[in-house]
Amino acid sequence: MSLRWTLRAGSVVFAASAVLLLVAPGLFLELLGLAPPDSALEWSMRMIGVILVALAALMWMVAQAGDDVWTIRAGVVMAIIATGLGALTLMIPAPLGWFSLSFAAVGFLFSANYVVCMARRSI
Repeated sequence: MSLRWTLRAGSVVFAASAVLLLVAPGLFLELLGLAPPDSALEWSMRMIGVILVALAALMWMVAQAGDDVWTIRAGVVMAIIATGLGALTLMIPAPLGWFSLSFAAVGFLFSANYVVCMARRSI
């Protein structure tokens, strides 16, 4: 898989997460084991959902139209973000369940794929 395809795939995953956060933030919190959700926490999840829409769109645009230099820069940023997302997911103040472990694994797998693509210069 190339860096551009990884950015596209990450964009789709972030867009799907954004939809879930915007439409059903309580479900997302429940899946993470952070129940019972309160309105303030749900509001925060919706705000994160809006930010993920923007990030997903930017990732897609860089993958489609960015030159190689900017695509690599986006890959570096996304490798850091994906690693951080995976690590933070493992540190949530709740028992780790199937969803949180899967969510963290997805982050770490994306991070690894970004790094491998850049190391192979597969843009």
